[in-house]
Amino acid sequence: MASTRTLVSSLVFVFLFLFSFSEAREFLVGGKTDSWKIPSSPSESLNEWSKASRFNIGDTIVWKYDSKNDSVFQVTKSDYANCNVSSPIAQYNDGNTTVKLEKPGPYYFISGAKGHCEKGQKIIVVVITPRTKSLGAISPAPSPSEFSSGPAVARTSGVSGLKCGLMMVVLGSWLGMVLV
Repeated sequence: MASTRTLVSSLVFVFLFLFSFSEAREFLVGGKTDSWKIPSSPSESLNEWSKASRFNIGDTIVWKYDSKNDSVFQVTKSDYANCNVSSPIAQYNDGNTTVKLEKPGPYYFISGAKGHCEKGQKIIVVVITPRTKSLGAISPAPSPSEFSSGPAVARTSGVSGLKCGLMMVVLGSWLGMVLV
């Protein structure tokens, strides 16, 4: 009876531990408040920052900028490539823009200030495709053509695989101690 109670409480702990790592994160675009601007060099491109980050479903990205002089437009891939501001998916001009990443794949953002996009003030944010095991299938990643004008993204198993492996080791060790 005592071992059953211990087993149940330990399993609850393991599940709480597992889910504690799946919190959504908030990313400040460029890593600092003055990043939403025309880059002074290719190395200052926000796509360089974006390529180095891992975005997951549920994460949010935040822009801090002077709303009197700039704005953020979410656009299609074509509008991103052509710096077209005439038909945005969404338009933000509050100076403290927050966008929740709700689906996998690329998100395209450009500056709404005249001439800024053409000078490089734009960013592609790629949300990693989650791996699922429903019926043995793995969710497909966005096609390589989605990235032709954007950042290169390496496919990795990510933190989820590491968490799962760690949890299996912890659970296996615990069961070994309890059952012996």
